[in-house]
Amino acid sequence: MNFANVDLMTAMVTPFDDHQQLDEKRLASLIEHLLAHGTQGILVGGTTGEAPTLTEDEKLTLLKKAAEIVDGRVPIVAGTGSNSTAATIAFTKKVSQIKGIDAALVVVPYYNKPDQAGMIAHFTAVADQGGLPVIIYNIPGRVIVKMTVATILTLAQNPNIIGIKQCATMEEFGAIVENAPADFLVYTGEDSQSLAAKEIGGAGVISVASHIYGDEMTAMFSAIDQGEIATAAKYQRDLTPKMSALFSAPSPSPVKAALNHLGQPVGEPRLPILPLSTEQTAQLFKTLNI
Repeated sequence: MNFANVDLMTAMVTPFDDHQQLDEKRLASLIEHLLAHGTQGILVGGTTGEAPTLTEDEKLTLLKKAAEIVDGRVPIVAGTGSNSTAATIAFTKKVSQIKGIDAALVVVPYYNKPDQAGMIAHFTAVADQGGLPVIIYNIPGRVIVKMTVATILTLAQNPNIIGIKQCATMEEFGAIVENAPADFLVYTGEDSQSLAAKEIGGAGVISVASHIYGDEMTAMFSAIDQGEIATAAKYQRDLTPKMSALFSAPSPSPVKAALNHLGQPVGEPRLPILPLSTEQTAQLFKTLNI
């Protein structure tokens, strides 16, 4: 599926029931909620989806059910990365057999601390052998090591590597946009950079805040498209404190608390992520004004 017009992609939480098991009814309800409020693509089984706490069988079930529910209405990106190249290739191959999965999000290997040459070798192997187009995920805050702009631009030449979810400075973001192939998708993974990323020529944002503020973010991007920059900027200024609040505790605890409160039940996070305390919940809802 074509990602060319996808500027708002949601990194979806994984809905659990009250016993912290996958809940297909809640999954269907959440997906319909997202699609009704501006989401143009869905990332399933990423960090926000608590992938580290899901078994492989749970991940495959989640992806299959999500693909059935979406039924081709928007692109689906599957989180398939790990810190083992062989394991990432093997899992990506399994995911590639699921009808309706359009790309794999593959994180820079964590904990191992590969150098830039190792990163190039890792992503090249996954892109060439995994069976799905690859979107790189560069998030040094979680991985410890940072993929450099030069490395990203090298990988961008691989026809099977179609884009990046970039969590770093806007200076680096702009350098990627400026020097990568024109069809290379450059998404920010930072909600607070949404306006700047789009204005500087990026594809858009892979968002957590869109669970709650999809309409406002859609309106912001629409204002950009219409040249109404002051209006778009006002949206971003209003949203930025709320976006920050959704990361006031380890994610996805805050966004799950907000969704549950707003009548979109998704359950609590699995350990080692704790649900919000009473004090944390009160402060979050105050900032979000919900």
